[in-house]
Amino acid sequence: MSRILDTLNSPQDLKTLSVSQLADLASELRDFVTGTVSKTGGHLAPNLGVVELTLALHTAFDTPKDKIVWDVGHQAYIHKILTGRRDRFHTLRQTGGISGFPKITESEYDAFGAGHASTAISAALGIATARDLNREDFRVVAVVGDGALTGGLAFEGLNNSGAQKRDLIVVLNDNQMSISRNVGALSRYLNILITAPLYNRVRNFIWALTGRLARGSGFIRRAVQRIEELMKSVLLPSILFERLGFRYFGPMDGHDLPRLIRLFKDIKHLRGPILVHVITTKGKGYKYAEEDATRFHGVGSFCVETGASSPKKNPSFTEIFGCALVELAGRDTKLVAVTAAMADGTGLAEFAKRFPERFFDVGIAEGHAVTFAAGMARQGLKPVVAIYSTFLQRALDQIIHDVALQSLPVIFAVDRGGLVGEDGPTHHGSFDLTYLRMIPNLVVMAPKDENEFRDMLFTASRHTDGPIAVRYPRSETQGIPLRPDLRLIPIGQSETLREGKDAAVFAIGDMTPIAVRAAEILQAQGISLKVVNARFVKPLDVRTLEETVQGVRSVFTLENNTVLGGFGSGISEALDRIGRRDVCVRHIGLPDRFVPHGGLKDLFVQTGLDPDTVAGIVREAIS
Repeated sequence: MSRILDTLNSPQDLKTLSVSQLADLASELRDFVTGTVSKTGGHLAPNLGVVELTLALHTAFDTPKDKIVWDVGHQAYIHKILTGRRDRFHTLRQTGGISGFPKITESEYDAFGAGHASTAISAALGIATARDLNREDFRVVAVVGDGALTGGLAFEGLNNSGAQKRDLIVVLNDNQMSISRNVGALSRYLNILITAPLYNRVRNFIWALTGRLARGSGFIRRAVQRIEELMKSVLLPSILFERLGFRYFGPMDGHDLPRLIRLFKDIKHLRGPILVHVITTKGKGYKYAEEDATRFHGVGSFCVETGASSPKKNPSFTEIFGCALVELAGRDTKLVAVTAAMADGTGLAEFAKRFPERFFDVGIAEGHAVTFAAGMARQGLKPVVAIYSTFLQRALDQIIHDVALQSLPVIFAVDRGGLVGEDGPTHHGSFDLTYLRMIPNLVVMAPKDENEFRDMLFTASRHTDGPIAVRYPRSETQGIPLRPDLRLIPIGQSETLREGKDAAVFAIGDMTPIAVRAAEILQAQGISLKVVNARFVKPLDVRTLEETVQGVRSVFTLENNTVLGGFGSGISEALDRIGRRDVCVRHIGLPDRFVPHGGLKDLFVQTGLDPDTVAGIVREAIS
């Protein structure tokens, strides 16, 4: 049996389909996305929830002339399929395949790139402003959802959009992760009424008429406006957005395809900023995703029939973190946990269950999370701020100004440090060792394995002289048996794992096992490489560095971070300070470019962070 999906080559083809055909297409799209993501992994639940919404947008608007800007970007799979990437969708997030996020170099339909939350409104306003200055004619739509409206940047965009009064449509995809409002018969009736073309023509006519009255026009218009606002404040959740300068439509059923299409066709010719509030079900159409939208938000490969995820060999660093923090919190009632809408992603779900009064999810508001933690630290608590490396970038000023400047004992659990694989450049933690290393008063450390990670968390919980960051990767741990005890690590003390006389490598974090393996390869080739597990990026173990360069003239640094200003730069600066400019130093790390998405092993090979390449670099350099 042929599928409607197979006949579609562009969004223009949607305009020829009947309502019943579009409904059938929605079902086909859900099956197609579920089947593909079960093999590639990806963001399943968010995309199943926006099938009808995406179909309605591409049916009502004329893309790519009209611009659709997707917030966060992980809800754009249906958009990609409908815009000429169906045949490549099986390569989703794979090495050399299509991205899991909108990407302007991938398609003319991707109006703006994304991967971080709350950016769409600001970007859409910028596009609309350029349109007006260039005297062009097209519509701009920003689709915001999955909690993105909890981010301050979204409200900055709303505020400025309302002030500028440009033609702009913001679609709030409310899937219970942001504003929650049930859909009822009354709101359905009012929505039909206020979106009808006749209603808007009459409304605009009356408004213009009252404005032309010679006497009392101000009083009349204020009275009319007051009555309208009073009615809507009682009957609709619109007053906030209308106070910000938006005309509000909704809330409406985000899975009612015919009504969505009619709505967008009716409002696209209206002037000024508009906000459309739709209610959707995250994971819609796939039983297991509907029942557990959190787990299926971002998922690895899984069995479609049972919903069971593919088994992992070893626990991840994130899982080790979650367990260790629960253990530490059981010992110390001052310890609290803060995250930015990522309780499950950062491994804090169990902590939230065990210590609900000490767990704080602040929404997608990384800057607030850091300053909020600083306030708690000021009053004697021990806050642990668990945020992905790529998202912690958004709070850099707060780390510097609110925490480090005051030397407050905030613990930063920097998850997903280094390359993360299939999510690509928007999510690679490529820069944290650089931007954290430059901050005074901040201790920065990274573990080589799970036992050292637990010890570092324990050490951080006992550190009271200022802020401290523990940086760890997305990957699975090595499967080393966990010691029952926790040990303090002296701040700034490294450890030598292998002695060697021909050269030395200083490695940090997850690159330490890579360095050990490279040394084993070189040993078989008659080259003796000393391996030092630095453990600390700041402060560096200068004593061990001095002792090492007494015996070797070639030093290599290895880090899963950009080579610009990172751990290796710190080693070079330290050698310069102790007057050892004669030592030959070679930095091995991520190149000065954005690394694409792909399998983690593939990316390590591409960037030269695999054991064979590292061994080859050392061998060539010392020969």
